[in-house]
Amino acid sequence: SLQSGARTFANYCLNCHDAQFMRYNRLADIGLTEAQIRDNLMFAADKVGETMKVALGPKDGKEWFGVPPPDLSVIARSRSADWLYTYLRTFYRDPKAATGWNNAVFPNVAMPHALWTLQGERSLEVVPHADKAGHVSLEYKWSELRPGTQNTVQYDATARDLVNFLVYVGEPAGRSRKNIGVVVLFVLGILFVFAYALKKEYWKDIH
Repeated sequence: SLQSGARTFANYCLNCHDAQFMRYNRLADIGLTEAQIRDNLMFAADKVGETMKVALGPKDGKEWFGVPPPDLSVIARSRSADWLYTYLRTFYRDPKAATGWNNAVFPNVAMPHALWTLQGERSLEVVPHADKAGHVSLEYKWSELRPGTQNTVQYDATARDLVNFLVYVGEPAGRSRKNIGVVVLFVLGILFVFAYALKKEYWKDIH
């Protein structure tokens, strides 16, 4: 999943978005060799020890999109994985938008749908419904305008893998930290057993 997400990030996101807190050589942690990193992921860097930067400057990004594309190093920590997954799945065509695209969870977003060739093009109709108490709920009706190269299940998997990779980029040491945490808790549990036995031995004459 992480390798698939890294490939999607390099092919579709790294054209505009930096991940300056992440170095290419850290991708070895997810099972990629240096040759695989060089051949498949490094399009704007020469050395595997460089950070994941893009050639697009902030000035050009602001001119093209209205705002500079944000760095994605910690986007999963600031937005959450669930939000990113929903965001990637809810783009739709909007002729009123400057880019021709809009998003259901981020209205009037400046970013066009980078993965539209995979998901395809969709339209959205928001239908309000009011109950007897006057509470209004919204129904989102999606319609396919043009199919993409992936079906719904495949695209959802692509979005999931990309989000997993962004979570990893936000904290590359997260997996090892959790593994170490489990070991520490196990050792503390053993120490607690010995400490409790020692306490009973010290206090047995008093009780």
